[in-house]
Amino acid sequence: MKLLRKTSPIIKTISSSIIDLPTPINISLWWNYGSLLGLLLSIQIITGITLSIHYTPDINLAFLSLTHITRNVNWGWLLHNLHINGASIFMLFIYVHIGRRIYYNSFYIKKTWNIGVSIFILTIATAFIGYVLPWGQIRFWGATVITNIFSAIPYIGKTTVEWLWGGFAVRNPTLSRFFILHFLTPLVICIIIVFHLVFLHESGSNNPIGILSNSDRISFHPYFTIKDIVGLLPSTLIISIIAMVAPNTLIDPENFIEANSLITPTHIQPEWYFLWLYAILRSIPNKLGGVIALLSAIIILYYPRSISIKKISLRFCPVIKIFFFIIVNSWFILSWIGICPVEEPFILIGQIFRRIYFLYFFSIKYISNFWFINQ
Repeated sequence: MKLLRKTSPIIKTISSSIIDLPTPINISLWWNYGSLLGLLLSIQIITGITLSIHYTPDINLAFLSLTHITRNVNWGWLLHNLHINGASIFMLFIYVHIGRRIYYNSFYIKKTWNIGVSIFILTIATAFIGYVLPWGQIRFWGATVITNIFSAIPYIGKTTVEWLWGGFAVRNPTLSRFFILHFLTPLVICIIIVFHLVFLHESGSNNPIGILSNSDRISFHPYFTIKDIVGLLPSTLIISIIAMVAPNTLIDPENFIEANSLITPTHIQPEWYFLWLYAILRSIPNKLGGVIALLSAIIILYYPRSISIKKISLRFCPVIKIFFFIIVNSWFILSWIGICPVEEPFILIGQIFRRIYFLYFFSIKYISNFWFINQ
């Protein structure tokens, strides 16, 4: 009871800060994805905790425990389908959320942007370690390949990999550690989201025009809560249809085979939301260079915050608009390259669009400043 009394003022402060948040009157449906991500995170946490009751983090029982959940546990098939497909929808929405912030020049709100990128990085880590837990064939080999990239670190690489594995291969200690981390990282994400909302309340939300003004703001509730509900209903419907009608559409067929360390799959590929990173990793023949490019592709998202343009959205700059759609297309092409075999011409295409991806972030600052100076 004492704990509830102490935490209740904090909860009231957070809820009131969201309800009373001064919100631009002209924001569109593209601003709904923040609340949608909150809904999906709640679904992922609830379904994940429920599934963990019947899951066994043991290499001999993990695959069988998932079979038991889907066949014998009441509504286990629905919880499992919601959790797996919810992860895909969550990653889709977070990509749209990041794309919207870049398109409408929201990254100059530095604290909110930095916290958001940190949430994205933690989400990638959470999705990866959760991807391994069902112990399917591609999942096992994907974990082996991805964790092996740390061996490229000079001097301490081999020791780091053995520490991650808990031994000399991806075995039982690895699965146990991934299971515990998959529980802890969502809690960390929830804490960081609170800071994300606090900083958003401090700076206010951006709008399609890009001009921050207190005169054209209204309280978030009830105007935009209704607008968010309009977005929540179709999103919930889509997730439900995928979970109940086509739950296996996004799952690699080989993941229905239990992991076997003696049989290497012909073509190893991660989930669709990691394909662009996998393509960047493969596009550099040097192992250390590929790891650096992979990490840089994520860390570079912190870079746009250094742009000081505040007076108007970059979508009104035609050159930046063209560059934005080029980088979106390069993301799709890199994702396609990630499922292609490592051979020509796919290697060359991956190298070209990897350079385009990095070029966008290094050139946006100078092009935008040049454009607005000459207006």
